[in-house]
Amino acid sequence: MKKITFDNPHRKKHFDFFNGMNHPHFNITANVDITRFLNIQRKKKLPLTYSLVHLLATAANEIPEFKWRIRNNEIIEHDLVHPSFTVPTDETDVFSFCTVDFKSSREDFIKLAESIRIQMKSEPSMEDELGRDDYLFMSAIPWISFTSIQHAMHYHPHDSVPRISWGKFFGQDKKTMMPLAVQAHHALVDGQHMGSYFNNVQSLCDNYK
Repeated sequence: MKKITFDNPHRKKHFDFFNGMNHPHFNITANVDITRFLNIQRKKKLPLTYSLVHLLATAANEIPEFKWRIRNNEIIEHDLVHPSFTVPTDETDVFSFCTVDFKSSREDFIKLAESIRIQMKSEPSMEDELGRDDYLFMSAIPWISFTSIQHAMHYHPHDSVPRISWGKFFGQDKKTMMPLAVQAHHALVDGQHMGSYFNNVQSLCDNYK
């Protein structure tokens, strides 16, 4: 973890401008071609949710701004950020969070995720670990091919953890598409960084092995 200091005056003004807003998050939704990803996932019989969460977290960890967090009006950069994603439970019809330490190895991540999910099914959790902000909040909306989404969050004080959601897959021009929504704090993440994230996801899908 390291502290980020803006040397460029305009970048500092950009941070201050958006950080002073009551609702500084912005959200972009776009469709991603997951045809190759799904073909490989099915061929190798990989668990869909864990494989997708790992891919989306890999794309985020490749972008420094997605690892930035605001603490006491200062910016720190985590070495890695870790997915905290929704899973069904045995207790009720609403979800539990499942937080899994990110691993560059897909196989290691899947193994760890499955062991934690089993616990969350019978012991659901809605709480983040106190003092931690090295998360990526993720959620699946598999019933809807949505075109936009708005997340519940605290406005005061607002947090700086990105939200990543995906929806129901659908066919288009002989391809399988997935709606993907990304919400981030605008003082840290700008449109260019959002574009890089979507490009990373598409590249990882296109070259999935």
